[in-house]
Amino acid sequence: MSSALADIVTPRLVLRLMGSDVIALLLDGKLKEAATLLNAAIPEEILERPSSLKFTQVQLNKDSLYLPWSARAILLKDELKMVGLIRFHSSPDPVELHAYARDAVELGYRIFSAYRNNRYAAEALDAMMNWAQLHFGITSFVASVAPDNIASNRLISSFGFVRVGEAVDETDGIEYIFLRKAEG
Repeated sequence: MSSALADIVTPRLVLRLMGSDVIALLLDGKLKEAATLLNAAIPEEILERPSSLKFTQVQLNKDSLYLPWSARAILLKDELKMVGLIRFHSSPDPVELHAYARDAVELGYRIFSAYRNNRYAAEALDAMMNWAQLHFGITSFVASVAPDNIASNRLISSFGFVRVGEAVDETDGIEYIFLRKAEG
């Protein structure tokens, strides 16, 4: 397996790539089968908001270079239990990010309700940005956050993201656009 496709391991987490087979099973509501393929327990909460899985499936179907950037399950390392997911919205340098930065990628993440306030999102976000920089030389990162999502606004601010705009997302409504340029 390419090192870009391998698990990303942090002190408490494993970020495991969810292939199109796992995503298809989840979208069909087949949690048990998806869990077997992922080799991890998956809570039913993942099915409550399937928009990120649907988006990921579309990206995988239309962009052959998207796989390494695809959704990753955020797993507790000691239990192999899924506590959320994290993904890039596209391969690097999509046209829709050119207004903010070239060669950028946009991150999205979700931590399931029972696992919030444990800094899992921070640990996963840090690992994903480090992975993108190490494997692909990416130094510009974008995040879109709803104005009323206080926890996510606080999180990305702690990583040095700066607000550079706002947009209306067809699924999530108004979002603030943030940019972080890492040291290259």
